[in-house]
Amino acid sequence: MMATVRLSFSPAPVHVRTARLVGVAVARRAGVAEETLDEVRLAIGEACTRAVALHNQYGLADLVTVEMSDSDSYTVRVIDHAPLEESIGLPSLPPDELADESLTDEALTTGVGFALLKGFVDDLQVRPVEDGHGTEVRMVWPVHRR
Repeated sequence: MMATVRLSFSPAPVHVRTARLVGVAVARRAGVAEETLDEVRLAIGEACTRAVALHNQYGLADLVTVEMSDSDSYTVRVIDHAPLEESIGLPSLPPDELADESLTDEALTTGVGFALLKGFVDDLQVRPVEDGHGTEVRMVWPVHRR
């Protein structure tokens, strides 16, 4: 059975540590290899720090959301609500191009702030959230069931 942990917090840097601690605890329970937990901690911290910084930059009081789930892998989603073109580091794009399937994960992860994440996560995806306001940073790690 897949378990999901959802954490929402106000965009304050002090809450990033909590998200990292919860993320590592869920990863450990999910079966992520012990030698990978530091990468998980650092990646969650980077993604949450990025989201908090964007919210603060644009004066957004919306909560940052982190969802952690386990099934065949450990998946973490960090969701911000910043203006899309700014949050992914691309120049302003018309709405029809934002919905275009030609926006690949590689194009979306070229923005500032993703270089470290790419080093911590082999399976990294960044995509617009459904309402077009913000991004979802999705990170996946393998699990090893005992």
